[in-house]
Amino acid sequence: MKPLNVAIVGCGVIAGPYSKDILTHPELELVGFYDLDPARAQKHAAEYGGRVFGSYEEVLAAPDVDVVVNLTIHHAHHAVVKQALEAGKHVYGEKPLAMSYREAAELVRLAQDRGLRLACAPIVFLGEAQQTAMRWVREGKLGTVRMVYAEVNHGRIEVWHPAPQPFYEVGPLFDVGVYPLTVLTALFGPARRVSAYGTTLKPDRLTKRGVPFRVEGPDYLALHLEFEGGPVVRLTANFYVSHRTVQGEGIEFHGDAGSLHLVRWFERDARLEYADFEKPYEPVPLDKTPERGFDWSAGLLDMAEAIAQGRPQRVTGAQAAHVVEIQEAAYRSIETGRPVELTSSFEVPAPMPYAAAEQA
Repeated sequence: MKPLNVAIVGCGVIAGPYSKDILTHPELELVGFYDLDPARAQKHAAEYGGRVFGSYEEVLAAPDVDVVVNLTIHHAHHAVVKQALEAGKHVYGEKPLAMSYREAAELVRLAQDRGLRLACAPIVFLGEAQQTAMRWVREGKLGTVRMVYAEVNHGRIEVWHPAPQPFYEVGPLFDVGVYPLTVLTALFGPARRVSAYGTTLKPDRLTKRGVPFRVEGPDYLALHLEFEGGPVVRLTANFYVSHRTVQGEGIEFHGDAGSLHLVRWFERDARLEYADFEKPYEPVPLDKTPERGFDWSAGLLDMAEAIAQGRPQRVTGAQAAHVVEIQEAAYRSIETGRPVELTSSFEVPAPMPYAAAEQA
């Protein structure tokens, strides 16, 4: 297949891992970088190859750029993606797709109207542990799944990050709750209703340099999600408790016959455990032995293969937009104290080939 030519826009911390992983796949060609700070783009080009673009307009005008990889800051996502789609480029971006569902839905419609591919992280559901867990649920090995617990205990950002304030401005649901939400929607399809509670556990905090700052939004959220014809999900997300202390950064699927525990929703080689009803958990082998580490380019690779094969891609803007609707609705539910109905939809992604049917 002809390689998909990629230009990275936004050369922050995550651009390095993306670039490194892109270079491992012959299906992808890294042609260059653009950043508002030319020095950062030059640094990445010197390390990973490709050229430095002098402006975003130059990226969009380049005939050898097939897809824009949007790694800019959260609040720039909508404008950057929209401009790329209007220029006729496919787009793969970091989460969230946009900061509001209205903007996210606009991008999905624009991509459809232009016949372009639009994809958005996170891609955690493509991992071997996640795919195995999803196959077990799909095949009814737990019986009918009626309840799911998902935990996001992401600790206190200020103990490790020199500039923690933007994380608290976005909040734990948008920053990290998006990961289990993406796994769950990839498995069960669109959610139909959300009820949420949120509060600020620790409003007054200190940076690593001892500079005080105040958290204005919720640093703890609890959601109840209802899926049409599916389970009730209880998801909690916080910037207070550390997953290094508690055993809670995973997803538990509870069915009539038994329970399945994905110990970590992020890690592709996470431990997977099954228990018959009222029995202790026992290890479950994964359907495929995972590669080491996390492949940041896996969604891009799936896009390249989908284009070459003329099939739907697994990582889509439509699913990312639905997740944004869930997140936005959760905050509306917190404000009103009432459940919020969800209206958006998307096609459930196809399983990876090795997880498409029960393994012999």
